[in-house]
Amino acid sequence: MQFAFNLSADRKLSLQNEVFERIRTMILDGQLRPGDSLPATRIMSDQLQVSRNTISLAYERLRSEGYLETRRSVGTFVSSQLPEAGLNAKLGSASAAPERTQSSFAGAIRPVRAQSLMNPHHDRLMVDFWVGRPDPRSFPTKLWSHLIAKRLLYAGANLTDYRQPWGQLELRQEIAKHLRPARGIIADPDDIMIIGGCQDGLNLVGRLLLRPGTPAVVERPCYQGAAYLFESLHATLFPVPVDAWGLNTMQLPDVSNAVVYVTPSHHYPLGVTLSLERRLELLTWASRTQSYVVEDDYDSDFRFEGSPITALKGLDRFDRVIYLGTFSKCMGAGLRLGYAVVPTAMREAARNMKALMNNGQPWLEQAAMADFMKSGHYVSHLRRIRRSYMAKRECLLAALSEHFGSCTVLGDPAGMHLAWHLPESLPLASKIEAAALKEGVGVYTPTSGCSTYLGEEGDSDRVLVMGFSSLTEKEIKLGIGRLAASIHGLNS
Repeated sequence: MQFAFNLSADRKLSLQNEVFERIRTMILDGQLRPGDSLPATRIMSDQLQVSRNTISLAYERLRSEGYLETRRSVGTFVSSQLPEAGLNAKLGSASAAPERTQSSFAGAIRPVRAQSLMNPHHDRLMVDFWVGRPDPRSFPTKLWSHLIAKRLLYAGANLTDYRQPWGQLELRQEIAKHLRPARGIIADPDDIMIIGGCQDGLNLVGRLLLRPGTPAVVERPCYQGAAYLFESLHATLFPVPVDAWGLNTMQLPDVSNAVVYVTPSHHYPLGVTLSLERRLELLTWASRTQSYVVEDDYDSDFRFEGSPITALKGLDRFDRVIYLGTFSKCMGAGLRLGYAVVPTAMREAARNMKALMNNGQPWLEQAAMADFMKSGHYVSHLRRIRRSYMAKRECLLAALSEHFGSCTVLGDPAGMHLAWHLPESLPLASKIEAAALKEGVGVYTPTSGCSTYLGEEGDSDRVLVMGFSSLTEKEIKLGIGRLAASIHGLNS
């Protein structure tokens, strides 16, 4: 480690004294903390271009006054117990220092809301039905390690050179191959941008298309990450209600040049699927109003009943849909890999904006994912975890039925969560959520589960959103049992 200081050219102290004072000041200012290591005397003398003896004498004086301590065969460290006299002197001088004035720029910082990524009480929960978390046991660790190691052997300059910000070509090609049969999307690899997940894609779209006052049509309720991002860019939000058939296209606003955000395959958080009739109506409306539709297809890999539904992008004949997909739900959020399929007319602008946002996702993860898909292991992985999640869904439905009888549930044909519409005989969802927390169980209303109604809450307090993908069947049964006990306590 090198120290961030140089010796003064206009020297009033001897070299030894100046080194002593500079290190002592760094310790008292908190730049060096108890236990921090100091460079060896040889390294320090090379950096400051002074004799090693000068550094040795300065270190020795710091040791004798209690600022440093030496650990044999290990090195020199800031003392764990600093001399009280030095600290008191420093505190005294600090109290006499003039009060800092707040920068005038601080008043220009806009308040920004961010989406919730986890329950703040997660660490104290026995069972957490938080939404959108893959099963950590499902990650193909052994195979992934092999793919990473193989790529590292022949990495060459790939780890040291800048790459194309919009992503590695071989991964974009594999994504295009996957989307054709899986989602009905015929995509040119050049129209695909590798991003850090759907939230990164929303940021890309927002920076491309939104200006202050731009109409932004969102679902109601809506994923917080989309609504809050559009809000931060000063778009004018138009919430459109979602019912059992998805976004109510009869209530689309009379605007033009808008951005529409939808989760049509498995609405977040209510779980409903946008009907084919409404999909076609939305696409016609987008073409007529010269608007763009952002399709967030966050968990469409998991459909348990019937064939996969063709994505909006696959139905689009007007080139008005921007498709967002992610590996966060089928692999893991820690990879920070996703993709956006943009209209061809938007390709150059999207590439330029991606370059302004960042210089691209990490090469190694992209390369390993391309190999994972090319080898056929990705399809096998999806098939395996789809069966696992289906069994967990069945377990959750059975547990709800066992404890509460017939339940009105939406969203269960697909995805990683479902929405339980509470009967009038049960307390409000927010009361159940609070009671379950005391039992060590996390269940969520739509608004506490990372969505927003952007206004009146509607029937939010009659719905519980429950994710099941990250839990074992044993945990699901335990969680619903304890949930039932907490509700019984409320009713008694």
